[in-house]
Amino acid sequence: WWREPEREILPALEELGIGFVPFSPLGRGFLTGAITADTQLASDDFRNRIPRFAAEARAANQALVDRIGEIAAAKQATPAQIAIAWLLAQKPWIVPIPGTTKLHRLEENIGGAEIALTIDELREIGAALDAIPVAGDRYPANLQAAVNR
Repeated sequence: WWREPEREILPALEELGIGFVPFSPLGRGFLTGAITADTQLASDDFRNRIPRFAAEARAANQALVDRIGEIAAAKQATPAQIAIAWLLAQKPWIVPIPGTTKLHRLEENIGGAEIALTIDELREIGAALDAIPVAGDRYPANLQAAVNR
């Protein structure tokens, strides 16, 4: 969903022996498949301010969610579990922290740690990530400027 750290941050962290904790590894809920272009977010939902959550961006990004869903179905898992398993398979020092307020989602997310992705599945996910560009900016320009300081 946001792969910029792979370029410079992760290599530096690996060299220094520092762990990485990706927050919102489920794309603020989008990678779970629960949010589509038709989803009506509450008026006070922060995601309304994020360009990636505009209806047209969600429609364009659905291809990635669909592909993750296909892989999840083949593994008898949920898309959320595949997203978490993919992160965990990258490096042993990458530890995602998905947020939730629901016990059943916590249990689902923990299940992602129990999924072993094969080399072929990792390649397949990587190919999907490379082939399907993410539409919409990660944050509005004013918030992204604060991130890059």
